[in-house]
Amino acid sequence: MKKCCGAASPTSLQRILAAARDLFASRGFHQTAMAELASAAGVSVGMIYRLFEGKAEIIVAIVQEDTDERVRMIAELSDQVKSGEVSVENAFEQLATQALTKSSDALSFEIMAEAHRNAKVADRIGTFCGRFRDVIRDLALAANPALSDDELDGAEEFLLALLFGLSNRNLSRPCLGTGETSRFCVEMVLRALKPTAGWPAASHQPA
Repeated sequence: MKKCCGAASPTSLQRILAAARDLFASRGFHQTAMAELASAAGVSVGMIYRLFEGKAEIIVAIVQEDTDERVRMIAELSDQVKSGEVSVENAFEQLATQALTKSSDALSFEIMAEAHRNAKVADRIGTFCGRFRDVIRDLALAANPALSDDELDGAEEFLLALLFGLSNRNLSRPCLGTGETSRFCVEMVLRALKPTAGWPAASHQPA
């Protein structure tokens, strides 16, 4: 993303990204014209080009925004598990629920399609995924400090696949509701990561 150097307020940037999310999901990435995006965001086309080189950079900015939010959430959960403030079960329940409820299948598919078409977009998204992998691995280690490096590699791949699947499950016509799905997924995660001695009790769990 270009450096705006005061050319646009943060609100303008947020409006552009919010409008892009809606339009890319409802009309498609390539079907959305810059003029249409500018109109929906309440900014000029020139303002968009002062902030972004093109629509591909807007896709990257959306992924970065989502990655920042998820990385922050997982890092906080990991710290809370380590301190005993939150139980391992509650941490993974929050993670599963977030994946189930805060996603857009249509937008996700547009992002994936553009990443497959555009190597630069794929490379940037891959960098963001590296940050996501780091915090997922740290959470798995917080859940069970006895995991070996090989076990951590497996836990990382398992958790990434699980979260990605939960975020993109609507087209599969799921037969379970969000609560049931979250509960069963957490049970699977606990069985996969559970230490031999069992889980330590949390000193405090939020209501």
